[in-house]
Amino acid sequence: MGTKGRTIVSMDVERLVDLLRRAYSDEWLAYYQYWVGAKVVRGPNKEAAIQELIQHATDELAHATLLATRIIQLGGVPVTKPQEWYSLSNCGYAAPDDPFVLNVLDQNILGEQCAITSYNTLLALTRDGDPVTYNIVLGILQQEVEHEEDLQALREDIEVMLKGRTE
Repeated sequence: MGTKGRTIVSMDVERLVDLLRRAYSDEWLAYYQYWVGAKVVRGPNKEAAIQELIQHATDELAHATLLATRIIQLGGVPVTKPQEWYSLSNCGYAAPDDPFVLNVLDQNILGEQCAITSYNTLLALTRDGDPVTYNIVLGILQQEVEHEEDLQALREDIEVMLKGRTE
């Protein structure tokens, strides 16, 4: 923990660490949701879906790394027990039990939309209280917005493909 780095935070550091631990839990659940989705997804254009899901899984893991680093800088400890991710999560986890590509994409779109809302809230809370966390969250939020857009575009492409086959 950097003592001077902690002193520039003008908000409740313990509350901030709690919020970051929740976001950290979300990222690990999102990572696994993307990773396992890439393994089980079925249907048209599945190779494109797999590549998108793998890329997003990689990004979510990078987000978890950024959040863990910031939690430690603030004197906290990242969540050390995976079973706690569920109780701390803002966005939860949607198991790809129906692996049809549109269903997997829909689950992940909803996850990204939740992440956007969560990070936007965290952004507002840190705007004036913690410039370091603010910048980290801003970068993550930008990627989550891109993820939602990527998934929606892929979903639209598949819908067009399916519609063309039925006409």
